[in-house]
Amino acid sequence: MSLEYQNIKVEISEGIATLTVNRPEVLNALDETTTREIGAAALVLDADTDVRAVIVTGAGDKAFVAGADINTLSRLGPEEGRQASILGQRSFDRIEGMSKPVIAAINGYALGGGCELALACHLRIASEQAKIGLPEINLSIIPGHGGTQRLARLVGKGRALEMICGGQQLDAAQAERIGLVNRVVPHGDLAAAAREWAARLASKPPLAMRYALAAVNEGLEATMKQGQVIEAGYFGLCCATEDKFEGMNAFLEKRKPTWKGR
Repeated sequence: MSLEYQNIKVEISEGIATLTVNRPEVLNALDETTTREIGAAALVLDADTDVRAVIVTGAGDKAFVAGADINTLSRLGPEEGRQASILGQRSFDRIEGMSKPVIAAINGYALGGGCELALACHLRIASEQAKIGLPEINLSIIPGHGGTQRLARLVGKGRALEMICGGQQLDAAQAERIGLVNRVVPHGDLAAAAREWAARLASKPPLAMRYALAAVNEGLEATMKQGQVIEAGYFGLCCATEDKFEGMNAFLEKRKPTWKGR
């Protein structure tokens, strides 16, 4: 199955969707159309019950997403800039809010909006040649698609401020060391490794996966005590599913479970 867009490609095979930012001639730089299409595709894929995991990557061999279109950014006034930021935040919120796991396969430069797109994904795997950073400070702006918020939550305030205020790029090994990416693989192995990871996640029970993602995402916006209340609620929902009984029975009967998603 293939869904048609102007600046992205979406391909679905064996329960795994691959969303590719497809502007290699400009290193997959984000513009308004591309940003809107990413958000629109996230809604479609989230509603597709046949899709169990999603991979986000960039076309070509050099870039995941090398940033925003500077020609466009240079013409933005204050209100236009605010609206552009809100658009990016909403699109990337849809990626983060998906009810199935989303893996960023970072195949090269992930700078500015590209880093922010990777941060919105639930998990990140990087090629050894990846370069990751938020260099907006060098243009006298700041990250505007959720980067100031997600990066600090992921790697801590001090590391985030070092990257945002310093504007430097990290190589893949440095990004892994601070927890910005989950794992690093040889460049030629990236696509296969991302798909293998996605397939493993896609084999898990879909409702429990949905509730796990929701519990973590919602809990990060709450206090510890509130987060535990959220966790208990989703734990209770898991206990109401047919899949929970199937999983328990399969374990006791020493057989492979068959998930029904209900």
